[in-house]
Amino acid sequence: MIVRKQGNRFVLFRQHDHALVSADFALRLKEIDRLHPSTVLAIAMHDVGWRLLDREVLWNEEEGRPYSFMDYPLDPKLSAYKAGINQVEAEDSYAGCLCSMHYAAFFEGDTEPAAVRFREEELARQERLKAGMKPEERVGLERDLQVLRFCDNLSLFICLNEPGQNTFPWFRNGLVYLGQKLLPVWEGTRQLRLTPNPFRRPFTVTMPYQIFNAAREQEEEGQLSVDMIC
Repeated sequence: MIVRKQGNRFVLFRQHDHALVSADFALRLKEIDRLHPSTVLAIAMHDVGWRLLDREVLWNEEEGRPYSFMDYPLDPKLSAYKAGINQVEAEDSYAGCLCSMHYAAFFEGDTEPAAVRFREEELARQERLKAGMKPEERVGLERDLQVLRFCDNLSLFICLNEPGQNTFPWFRNGLVYLGQKLLPVWEGTRQLRLTPNPFRRPFTVTMPYQIFNAAREQEEEGQLSVDMIC
């Protein structure tokens, strides 16, 4: 889950729903025609391994709040990561390689044995998949990975900030897109633009959410909509 604290309540977004919005962003980029055709699939499916975990809300007993993707117990999280990458690779090897690169980077410099093992196995997967690619595909991987990260982060920006605000520490200084810093600017609580603008035209993204209270009761569910303006 992606979790945003809202007073005494918690706004929850399922990871795969967030990834689908990430793909909406990718499809509308000015650079879309330069990307490998499998890049949008990788972006849409990069969190597919979370679908099973996100069927229920796992509660952090010590903190008195739901676990988020940031502090979810490591062993089941790594298992979900690997299952998700396996699923994407089975559908498309280029997309699988991108997802593997995305997740392996999370654990660069990590000394936890399970994390080290996961990263080593994913680096081996990447080498195996790259061996079957054309030279131009191997060259494009890093560019397409940067696009995946940007679309992922923009979707996270919407989830982790209250509408109309930019207070979550990850994004206060903007987002990076292909080496360029883009600043998010809210126009009220519904409309968002990026400066400079990376998109071809205005569009709207919609993501389902749930709200739980501190007693672990679901109080609300709905759809968060944001108009991306140029």
